[in-house]
Amino acid sequence: MTGRRLTSLLAYITTSAAGASLLTGCGVLPGATGGSREPVTVMTWAPDQTRATNMPGMPAMAQAFARWVNSQGGIDGHELRVLTCNEHNSTAGAAACARRAVRENAVAVVGSYSQNGRAFMAPLEAAGIPYIGGYGISEDEFTSPLSYPVNGGQASLIAGHGIQLAGSCRTVSLVRPDTLAGDRLPELLNSGLRKASHRGAVDIPAVEDAAEYTAQASRAREKAGEKQGCVTAVLGERTQTFFDSFRRLPGQEDGEGGRGGRDAAGGDSGEEKGAVRISSVLGSVGQPVIDRTGGAHSPFEGAFVTGWYPEAGDKSWAPMRKVIQDHAFADNRVDPADAGVQTTWIAYTVLKDVIEALDDDTISASRIAHALDRGERIDTGGLTPTLRWKYEDLLGAPGYPRIVNHEVTFQVVRKGRLVAQKPGFVDVGETVLSAP
Repeated sequence: MTGRRLTSLLAYITTSAAGASLLTGCGVLPGATGGSREPVTVMTWAPDQTRATNMPGMPAMAQAFARWVNSQGGIDGHELRVLTCNEHNSTAGAAACARRAVRENAVAVVGSYSQNGRAFMAPLEAAGIPYIGGYGISEDEFTSPLSYPVNGGQASLIAGHGIQLAGSCRTVSLVRPDTLAGDRLPELLNSGLRKASHRGAVDIPAVEDAAEYTAQASRAREKAGEKQGCVTAVLGERTQTFFDSFRRLPGQEDGEGGRGGRDAAGGDSGEEKGAVRISSVLGSVGQPVIDRTGGAHSPFEGAFVTGWYPEAGDKSWAPMRKVIQDHAFADNRVDPADAGVQTTWIAYTVLKDVIEALDDDTISASRIAHALDRGERIDTGGLTPTLRWKYEDLLGAPGYPRIVNHEVTFQVVRKGRLVAQKPGFVDVGETVLSAP
């Protein structure tokens, strides 16, 4: 073989090998999406197996969401990696989860639950990690510049609940946690009651993780009175325990409970017009609790409930239900009617939209935060109003300046199902602003 022919052959082989490496080296051509894009790591935390409120469905929903998007090639070509952490309902647990998120280079904490905002926000802020779609239980979620809440938190729920009760309840007893967070609830409830020139509620603090609440239940019923009185309890997972104690009070076993008073349309419910009526907010009472306590025969039958989102049967939840059916069907932690699961779904919807809008090979915490700050608009398919966190979108309420979604829904328990008391959302922004 001559030198010229050998040189030509070597050149052909080299060129062919180079072309093959472009096609097979990373599975894509340069500039294409897919495997060439870096994975995105996020974290979701929630308490589990504790004596107080537990939210195991939130990390489980996050994992199902990751399985879904990764089965479709990831989010804009990025594999989604979800870290989960048990927050244990403690400051030490919350801080440990936050430090782990920093250590493992998470670009966001998404769809999580913790009452210990001060413990987890400081490490996240130091590392510049955004907190997207927290459950809304701690005030720090509504004050930190790196927090992007998808609902109005307890503030909107309680203020809205006051509006919901004002038209049907002559006197209201509020049973709430004897905690710093619980101390704000009477003011917020009263701000809603005052919208209808209603007198303030009777405040009854209670230990959050008690085994029974007979003393508080007795006082609540006494103060509510026997004529159009209402007892509302906001104790998280222990709300069921409270109403079990309430049901067992002498004279209460006859089904008085939530069935008395007026029905959702304002008419006579057909049972004991003067009976004390019960009520609560989503997260303390929801469809899973109603199902566990007897459905149509539950003590919650007829109860008023204020929520953040449309009722669980609303068609807007169909995409979430499809993902749960396909990717978490055997996981009984993931209940599509649970407010925590719903919040996590919405939070990951925000994350997905932001990553797709960035359209880059590398996604960082600072770039996500910057995109949200500059006004990325998030359409949640009717589950919330369009979400945006520019300065002019913030409610600016004392203690809750980061609220951008100040709309709630009014629901009622009918035949064992939470259904809409009135269609659509109710804006409670002005009510939250008017709270002391």
